[in-house]
Amino acid sequence: MWRMETVGLERIEAAARLLAPVIRRTPTVGSRVLSERAGTQVLLKCENLQRTGSFKPRGAYNRIANLPAAERARGVVAASAGNHAQGVAWAASELGISSTVFMPVGASLPKLVATRAYGAEVHLVGATIDESLVAAQEFAERTGATLIHPFDHPDIVAGQATVALEILEQVPDVGTVVVPTGGGGLLAGVAVALHALAPHVRVIGVQAAEAAAWPDSLAAGRPVRVPRMSTMADGIAVGLPGAVPFAHVAELVSEIVTVEEDALSEALLLCLERAKLIVEPAGAAGVAALLTSALHDLPGPVVTILSGGNIDPLLLTRVIGHGLSAAGRYLAMHVTIDDRPGALSELLGVVGRAGASVVDIVHSRTGIWLAVDEVEVSLTVETRGPTHRDSVLDALRAAGFRVHAEL
Repeated sequence: MWRMETVGLERIEAAARLLAPVIRRTPTVGSRVLSERAGTQVLLKCENLQRTGSFKPRGAYNRIANLPAAERARGVVAASAGNHAQGVAWAASELGISSTVFMPVGASLPKLVATRAYGAEVHLVGATIDESLVAAQEFAERTGATLIHPFDHPDIVAGQATVALEILEQVPDVGTVVVPTGGGGLLAGVAVALHALAPHVRVIGVQAAEAAAWPDSLAAGRPVRVPRMSTMADGIAVGLPGAVPFAHVAELVSEIVTVEEDALSEALLLCLERAKLIVEPAGAAGVAALLTSALHDLPGPVVTILSGGNIDPLLLTRVIGHGLSAAGRYLAMHVTIDDRPGALSELLGVVGRAGASVVDIVHSRTGIWLAVDEVEVSLTVETRGPTHRDSVLDALRAAGFRVHAEL
């Protein structure tokens, strides 16, 4: 384990000089809707627009570029659900080094294809990043390749910290930085840089509630493995925080919050609809926290990092539907009606007069819970928000229909 002092401002500034010719200086854009929610100015640091679609190339390039020539000759190996994989593959290609990447079996197809396109040899092993990492470590021991850990190395932390340097240049009066957090490399880097240059800035980590290893780890005073993970935010689904990030985060970060899956979906939808930005669920974790009651009384301006934008279009379709439902924009319900001519027309008439638009409808007579003269209609309608959603339900019940809404 490396000592905490090995990642300081000098190392971060050296990483910034190294990265300047190859890494994009991503924009920081304002968000009116989030500013209204937070009660202070909120800006989005768009690392989803970075090379390979996430912040990961910053740390990967810095780590690989600092390898001695002998280690470069033996190549590099990594484990990742996708973003670190692409970062390593791209950085190795830029530096003329061979790369091998181990990814979970269920890795997103676009991330898998992109990693191969950047020149890496890809192996699908295990169900999680942690299982892929074991395979990568075994490969490194067997072949002599250097393991480029996703977050647990000072050069990785220093590379990710360059995000904070850009934030300070773009928003000099920043008061709070909100950071999506998995293994902790980005959070640790941001915390170290801001502690050195702007110690008044509040740094907050955000985890998916279904993959939140950090709260228990900080309470225990050491990295503690979370027993299970189940989240759409695969980019921050890390079961065990890194030792190097932990040393920095435990010292410098006082607050880590968690967000539920509904909030992640709603945040992704907001980024797409209002900010015109495609963001993956992990990348939207900070936005999700701002949309919930998880964060309050934040010193402004607030910058939340959109850490990645690599999302499978199929997942995007499902998450949009989930987000619309969470935001009260979809209403799915089961309605029992009489099995007689005109009954379905009456139901749809009430829906239409209530101002809802039908998305999907299924008419069934076969439910064992139905009387012989009853029909169940499974109905999904588009609504204009939670208030309109409730008014549609009220209208149906007032008309005498038995309604069960899927909340």
